[in-house]
Amino acid sequence: MFSLLYGLLCICVLSCGQPGSGQADDGKRYICRAVPLSGDDSCPVTLLPELNSGSQEEELRNTLMQLRETILQQKETISKQLGTINELTTKLSLCASEYEKGGSWSKEKQNTMGDVPRDPNDTIDSLGKTIQGLKDRLENLEQQQMRANISGASFPSELRDLLQRRLGELEKQLLKKVSNLEEEKSMLSNATAAYRLKTENALNALVERISELEKGGGDFKSPEQFKLSLPQRTNYLYGRITKTLPELYAFTLCMWIKSSASPGIGTPFSYGVPGQANEIVLIEWGNNPIELLINDKVAQLPLEVRDGRWHHICISWTTRDGQWEAYQNGEKLGTGDNLAAWHPIRPGGVIILGQEQDVVGGRFDAGQAFVGELSQVNIWDRILKSVEIQSMANCSSYIPGNVISWLASNVEVFGRGAFKRPLEMCLERLPNA
Repeated sequence: MFSLLYGLLCICVLSCGQPGSGQADDGKRYICRAVPLSGDDSCPVTLLPELNSGSQEEELRNTLMQLRETILQQKETISKQLGTINELTTKLSLCASEYEKGGSWSKEKQNTMGDVPRDPNDTIDSLGKTIQGLKDRLENLEQQQMRANISGASFPSELRDLLQRRLGELEKQLLKKVSNLEEEKSMLSNATAAYRLKTENALNALVERISELEKGGGDFKSPEQFKLSLPQRTNYLYGRITKTLPELYAFTLCMWIKSSASPGIGTPFSYGVPGQANEIVLIEWGNNPIELLINDKVAQLPLEVRDGRWHHICISWTTRDGQWEAYQNGEKLGTGDNLAAWHPIRPGGVIILGQEQDVVGGRFDAGQAFVGELSQVNIWDRILKSVEIQSMANCSSYIPGNVISWLASNVEVFGRGAFKRPLEMCLERLPNA
């Protein structure tokens, strides 16, 4: 465009600015102008100051060169800005695709803006640096736009708005991922604390067991070699475990039991908590089979122990689908499910041996009292393997419970006529002895 104007101007100067042949040079210069046919045919002429032809051409040439350089600079600036926008758009698309997949920002995955550090604190710092870097780049683009405005070019406003919207969306997604990482860190911390507590409880039980062995069992050969005798069906003879249960999602209850009571042996074991006296109950009343109650839900067990001989029984249960198993003398006799499924055993209750609790720790019914002898009542917070149960039933080993262990110091006896006595040798308790 400037070249065309420059050419027309030169032609007009050369054709109209030179005096005609035979005309005197009056020192004035004229330029010609096109006039439409329907317009005024008079040719008003604007007088220009006398200019040297060489200096005029030089000035026009310099102006043209400056305009050309300005255009090239603005073209280069816009090209760089478009490249930056394309780069940010690509990274944002990658980040959005990862987010839509719903993938966990775990330690094994990578952030679309760079590798996610394994430490959640490093991840948060890295994401913060990424956001700050994007903000700096946006400020740089805004400064380039200001320089472009000063030099006469304008940065497209729609591109700037698009960049700001994309950056805002990216910042929101990054903040959400930071929040998710914080939650994962909190969950990991809670799991670590729970494992530490479980380990400490196991160590405390082991220390207590060692202390009991060092002290000895009084009149008994060892702390667990005694039995609880409840010879009459009354509501005032019973034993009480001095310890309580933690929250359990699975357990195994084992004991040696001997009874010839009829009808029904009564309630050898009951555990009640505030609001639910029948949290765990083992009972046989009337002519009914032995029943296991969990949170007042009932399952009938295929156990037969009413013959006046010693029997080793184990009951295991898990909250997963309410599955249960029943063993007698080391043999699995029955299984079932849907017994108080997904119900955790609540902590802080009272364990009573020989009576069924209508309220926590009391209000016993003589008709449901146990008559007979109990020994080595142990509770674990897991499902014991069949091999472990068989080894205890055939007297090849003794495994104390890691939640409740059978120790003379852990069992209190109430009622005149109830007492603790030395236990027969294990081999003497076997059914074929």
